[in-house]
Amino acid sequence: MGEIQRPGALYQQVAAEIRSGIVAGEYRPGAPLPSEAQLIDRYQVSRPTVRKAISALRAEGLIEVIHGKGSYVRALPAPAVTIERTITRSGKTFRTGHHAWQQVEAPTVYRTTTTATTGPLLGLAEGEALFAVDRLLSDPRTDTRALHRVLIPFATADEAEQLSEAPDAEPEQIYAILTAAGHKLTWDETVSARMPLPDERATLQIPDATPIVHAARVTLGTDRRPLILEELRASADRAQLAYRVTADSPRALRAV
Repeated sequence: MGEIQRPGALYQQVAAEIRSGIVAGEYRPGAPLPSEAQLIDRYQVSRPTVRKAISALRAEGLIEVIHGKGSYVRALPAPAVTIERTITRSGKTFRTGHHAWQQVEAPTVYRTTTTATTGPLLGLAEGEALFAVDRLLSDPRTDTRALHRVLIPFATADEAEQLSEAPDAEPEQIYAILTAAGHKLTWDETVSARMPLPDERATLQIPDATPIVHAARVTLGTDRRPLILEELRASADRAQLAYRVTADSPRALRAV
């Protein structure tokens, strides 16, 4: 191929050509890209232009650079672990899909307030007082990490005295406490993906240019009043979420 003729900066043109080759299957997952010298010769551009193009594709997550070996098309294997998000109940006992995960460190309990994001999910204005509990979890089989956060409004804790005394109760225990307080529970859940914040990337040990999957679960009580908010974050290349729904079961959990 001779000199390229695409609109945009020259390195963007080179990146677009390589990207097209990846999409078309010219460069297969796990396969090496041509060397810098070969790309310079192919596209008739300078070495800095090629390096900027490679850097842009790396930032997109399409390629990975292995020191001393070169650039490779990034393989996209199936996630290492499936997190079952369905909540089950047997008598007074609740069970969630990550109950068997190990805690990497002791939970962090602190007080915080609702934000422009968490407030509407809890039916509260911004700045309302909350208990917060952060947990770093690890799947014992794959070492996949997940961040789990519980936000408990003070009003909910006032209804269930045990939550005021021990806000760091496990989610299954919180469901049991709220049920004992007279609530018939249902759950709404929203799942999204985004790029991680720097501290999330470090804590979850996420590779560069890899998004996280973010699940926000609201536990609803009587009259569908929001009681608590749970957030689960994990690397999208390591974890996938699963939900079980049967035609004859009540819609206890709604995934949006």
